[in-house]
Amino acid sequence: MKKNGRKSAVRASSGNVFADLGFANPERETLKAQLMLQIYRLIRRRGITQAQAGEILGIRQPNVSALMRGQSGVFSVERLMEFLTHLGQDVRIRVVPSRSKQASVSVVIGQ
Repeated sequence: MKKNGRKSAVRASSGNVFADLGFANPERETLKAQLMLQIYRLIRRRGITQAQAGEILGIRQPNVSALMRGQSGVFSVERLMEFLTHLGQDVRIRVVPSRSKQASVSVVIGQ
């Protein structure tokens, strides 16, 4: 593939975009993205404003805006799980033996 006269290599994904982009902790970033997506969906489904969401979550509206735009660096995994509980969700952590050489972290929604 050529772009602007230069060759560009195409690589197969590892299955984790954060690993492919060179993030230091790609599993954590994936987990944060999954949690943030669920928070985003809950806020949208409820049809509440960012100011109202801020009151529920205990944060200021600009931080809700960052959350809704997917800026994961602002919040820890623990804080995101706390937000889910404020939104009336149970958060369960389940640890099971890995079936592959590469262990993983994931979020299961609605079970």
